[in-house]
Amino acid sequence: MTGTEPSPEFTADPDRLYGLLPLYHRRVDTELGGPLRALLAVLTEQANLVTADIEQLYENWFIETCQDWAVPYLGDLVGYRLLGGLPESLAAGEAAKRLAAWLAPRRDVADTVAARRRKGTLPLLEELAASVAQWPARAVEFGPLVTATGPVRLLGADAAAVTREVTGAGAAGGRLVDLREGDRLDLLGSPFDGLAHTAEAPRITAGRRQGRYGPPEVGLFVWRLRPYSVTRAPAYCIDRARSLYTFSILGNDVPLVTRPVPEPSPVTIAAEENVPAFIGRRVLRDRLADFYGPGKSFTIWRDGMREPVPLADIVVADLSRWAYRPRRGQVLVDPVLGRIAFSSRGAPQRGVWVSYHHAFADDLGGGEYPRETAVHPAAKVYRVGPDEEHERITQAYEAWQRDNAGGEAPEAVIEITHSGAFQEQLEFVLDPGDRLEVRAVDGARPVLRLLDWYSNRPDSLQIRGNPCAEDDDRPPPRIVLDGLLVTGRGVSVTGPVGAVVIRHSTLVPGWSLEPRCEPGHPEEPSLVLENTSACVQIEHSVLGTILVITDEVRADPLPIHLADSVLDATGRDREALSAPDCRPAAAVLHAYRSTVLGEVHTHAVRIAENTIFDGRMQVARRGIGCLRFCYVPTGSRTPRRFHCQPDLVWAALRERAGRGELDPAELPALRALEAQRVRPEFTDRRYGRPGYVQLAASVAPEISRGAEDAAELGVFHDLFQPQREDNLRARLLEFSPAGTDAGIVYAT
Repeated sequence: MTGTEPSPEFTADPDRLYGLLPLYHRRVDTELGGPLRALLAVLTEQANLVTADIEQLYENWFIETCQDWAVPYLGDLVGYRLLGGLPESLAAGEAAKRLAAWLAPRRDVADTVAARRRKGTLPLLEELAASVAQWPARAVEFGPLVTATGPVRLLGADAAAVTREVTGAGAAGGRLVDLREGDRLDLLGSPFDGLAHTAEAPRITAGRRQGRYGPPEVGLFVWRLRPYSVTRAPAYCIDRARSLYTFSILGNDVPLVTRPVPEPSPVTIAAEENVPAFIGRRVLRDRLADFYGPGKSFTIWRDGMREPVPLADIVVADLSRWAYRPRRGQVLVDPVLGRIAFSSRGAPQRGVWVSYHHAFADDLGGGEYPRETAVHPAAKVYRVGPDEEHERITQAYEAWQRDNAGGEAPEAVIEITHSGAFQEQLEFVLDPGDRLEVRAVDGARPVLRLLDWYSNRPDSLQIRGNPCAEDDDRPPPRIVLDGLLVTGRGVSVTGPVGAVVIRHSTLVPGWSLEPRCEPGHPEEPSLVLENTSACVQIEHSVLGTILVITDEVRADPLPIHLADSVLDATGRDREALSAPDCRPAAAVLHAYRSTVLGEVHTHAVRIAENTIFDGRMQVARRGIGCLRFCYVPTGSRTPRRFHCQPDLVWAALRERAGRGELDPAELPALRALEAQRVRPEFTDRRYGRPGYVQLAASVAPEISRGAEDAAELGVFHDLFQPQREDNLRARLLEFSPAGTDAGIVYAT
């Protein structure tokens, strides 16, 4: 048996075999309580499985329709080289099966024969990156970019021609540096660098120091950060004159990236418009029509007009200090910082809206990426949007309260249909039995801006549960926040609430952002759990500090489940989870594949696996729970640890000292060095920047490959980037041009 699910025509009738019996036997079986019917139901289920398995046999002959377990077998028929660990992944659970898809990509196996016919070509290397690792790429041959010095006696009247010949200038070669050509200097060191370079001794495949420029070197520049869209969203006005704006509604600088378009043919090399590259000022100035407009990289609307700002009015400028002032009718755009400037006399009167693309590593937090959403059949949907029945969230909530006054609609979904901003005072009061979900429709990213409405109250998003009567047997209420971005304040939960689910949402760490992505209120919590019984579930989200406030007489700590998320206290020495005054929170933490930036002070940790704790952990009850395949800093008080770092590297030092390879007196110094080496390093620690919580390329392999399945620790575990990299390197070794060294260079 392969575990294949039976087809619908067989599962529709579980009494298929029982119906073939004569009526007399069925009548007697009914009088006896149906033992024969139960037996034949079991036989029918197995017969359906066998029938479905036989039907699948023909489909398993083709790579496009075969089951996952058959992919490596078909690959073996065409000589596809498999990476290690595939059999174990196929035999494990669902998470490991996702890893198996990266170890033997279906598309790569299907293209094996065709790729061998094109072996040794640069466009093939780019296609390998797309099929094996799903990374956009640009292949560059560095040999023509290596400069050489010509004989002095040849440098005369025809020196320019000699220079072109020596440096290999041309369509595919390098050229000497001209300091007056700023557009070429901006591309220096990038995948599109066309200048000549001196030869480098290290090879591109070196482990420590990577060289590029040499005759046999070929580099494959890959973009790990993806382009994420924001569609028709309000811009942020930063001044009272209403002439200066940022693309980001949070007011921070966000570099714009290209919305990639397909390459014109499979034999061409990727250009800037084919990859999610950051848009430079000079590139945008020279090719503005390729980047600006509906359906392209970015668009600007003003004053509620249906047509965007004309292309002729857009001027590219450096707005790093807001010093450049436009003329009347001009609209200045800085793609590097994501800023917009209008003239003082022509400032918009009714607002600015923008569509743009920014870079990020994965589907995390509030965004327009696809999400799995489902509506319970008993739930009533209240849609909120410009062309819907309700224009504000409060109106939809009040309509549900009226419908639910008689207990007729205890389950409701408030669905937001556009990527707009909502400035409302939100307070959700839930009775026992209520089920409320506030979510964004698939493809939208609404922003809840919690403003400073009152001077004598917190103004946070309030979730409050009403107590139930003694004879009320209804379950506690449940609320879900899905696909939202909450800024300005945090979320407060009080009273008897059964469950609070935060899914694919962002509670901005530090409430708001400064222009350089510094938190506006770094010490303020994003989620306050005050005298509540809520079970908190956080999935694929980004949020700041969690503060738990409970009475001293409370017996049961709150369960907090953190999965595939970031808990950011905006500083390593600040509390990411705690009670007031840095006391242990009355909570039991469950963490899976997450990144915690800050200290954790909690009652207990039931389970934590494949997680990075960047700050110290202080657990009150160490006798329960376990940490497995995690990173925990030195000086932490934790429950039992299994296969965690830096414990493993310290154990290796002790073993070497026990074998006589090291002097025991040197162990303290070596232990300090290993603790410094094996620690998390991120591309960036500030929310709002493209490389937020992405592991740096220089991080120790004990971190980048420290999970139980050899993937990276932390929130981006399920990207399986080490496996994708290994698979791509194996294909480069197989399909690179003869006599060359092909290596991977991370563009982002």
